[in-house]
Amino acid sequence: MPGTMTAGGKTPPSVQARFEDALAKLPDGYVDGYFGNRSSGVTVKRSGDGKRTWLYGEELSGSDIVSFNLYRLAGTRSLLKPCEMSSAKVIEFVLGFEPSPSKAASRS
Repeated sequence: MPGTMTAGGKTPPSVQARFEDALAKLPDGYVDGYFGNRSSGVTVKRSGDGKRTWLYGEELSGSDIVSFNLYRLAGTRSLLKPCEMSSAKVIEFVLGFEPSPSKAASRS
């Protein structure tokens, strides 16, 4: 809800901000991890100028995939372009994906 505040008086981050923060924490290249209780693999590529991030994720023991490009526009704006799936599915995956501990520590 716009204008909502937490008990500490701060406005919680937007879903978009949480999504972009979670995406920024993923390492470049390939990383294994989990989405829910399912083993997944994710590949992230970032353009040299930082204006485009590409992600491809797949369930390793199934057939579910997630794929998108995120374009950074002027100022703080960005444009999410999912590949033949909903933005909600992409956002849910990035927010819920947990990289394996050995790879996750390398980006921090």
